[in-house]
Amino acid sequence: MCGIVGLHLRDPELYPRLGALLETMLCQMGDRGPDSAGVAVYGDHRRVPPGHSAVSLLPGDTPVDELAAALRAVLPGEPELVVTEAGVTTVVAAPVDRDALVTAARTALPTARVIGFGDDLAVYKGIGHPKTLAGVYDLANAQGWQGLGHTRMATESAVNPEGCHPFSVGPDQCLVHNGSFANHATIRRELQAAGHVFDSENDTEVGARFVADRLMQGEDLEKALRLLCERFDGFYTLLVTSADGFAVVRDAIACKPAIIAETDRWVAMASEFRALAELPGIEDARLFEPEPERVYVWTREGGRL
Repeated sequence: MCGIVGLHLRDPELYPRLGALLETMLCQMGDRGPDSAGVAVYGDHRRVPPGHSAVSLLPGDTPVDELAAALRAVLPGEPELVVTEAGVTTVVAAPVDRDALVTAARTALPTARVIGFGDDLAVYKGIGHPKTLAGVYDLANAQGWQGLGHTRMATESAVNPEGCHPFSVGPDQCLVHNGSFANHATIRRELQAAGHVFDSENDTEVGARFVADRLMQGEDLEKALRLLCERFDGFYTLLVTSADGFAVVRDAIACKPAIIAETDRWVAMASEFRALAELPGIEDARLFEPEPERVYVWTREGGRL
């Protein structure tokens, strides 16, 4: 049993409140996943200033000053970095291309784990109770236009930061998952044969890399998740986000709980209604449970598909 929360803001007036709203949602799911919690935030200019890309890392024992110096040394022009420590996670932003930043991180910090990257994204992971970790991440002060969170009760792999959700394996992409994939080992081998390298034994990473692979091949988010439903067996609810999209899908029998709320100002999704209860205007929201194997997608510019 895990807890999922996600919030996609349509009203720019709410952007300064994204973190505070998301923290309330996440903490309501604490008893569904007390082992660990992860969060992704899109558009937090404190951590990822305009004109910067960012990479989120699990740097291990590397001190932050050594980390920053090593990265600057391999980046063109040795640019100034914006470095944020949040527990075991470090977010580094630089005024360079995102692929150049990821390559530099992997070159300069070969023992560090890349847990997210993109032009608008910061990812945080940690072990402990979600309420405690929300404070470590300074989530209440985050701002932006979209975020998601996950509280984990581990069943398929070890309780460690690497196994936390969200899994972010493509640019500005994140996936969180409640449930389990029965055939993940088979699909993992297929993706490895195609050149994909895995960072954990978590079954959710297989789903994230499958989706990232389909997006890389030119599919849109809706098609990628339709293909996932065709290929993966198991019980699951997924929330997937990208630089433009916010998508939800459940398995064929809708085994794992999910509820969606939608207003003119925001779209939100959670494992239980109590995570949505404090959102502004919830009393006027359209509430519904997503149907089995139907992919629901909202885009930043175009609304719901």
